[in-house]
Amino acid sequence: MPSFASPPNPQAYNEQVWSIVRQIPAGKVAAYGQIAKMIPPPNGVELETYAAFAPRWVGGAMAACPDDVPWQRVINSQGKISERAGAEKQRQLLEEEGIIFDAKDRIDLKKYGWSGNNEDDIPKQQTLF
Repeated sequence: MPSFASPPNPQAYNEQVWSIVRQIPAGKVAAYGQIAKMIPPPNGVELETYAAFAPRWVGGAMAACPDDVPWQRVINSQGKISERAGAEKQRQLLEEEGIIFDAKDRIDLKKYGWSGNNEDDIPKQQTLF
């Protein structure tokens, strides 16, 4: 049985992750698993296996991301910053973007969560006919 510690083609997978994360607007966040769901399973990886490992793969991609990727906008599914080196810097960057943390150090995903569709972040113009 193959090991799923990393995707079959890590560089190609990471590039897909980074492409998605570059689309998250300032003042919005997305969860690791949410980003994973935006990427189809690599060839040879069953959907069930992918669902189990992909959020970790996204985390691995974020740990290796280039400087132009807004890494701070990726958080865990509980709306928290994952415990690791750089967590304080991540919080600082998010607060500078206007994101507010609650008393339990969580981000309100209903308010600050990114749907994956940048049109959601543009105020709708009402037209009258």
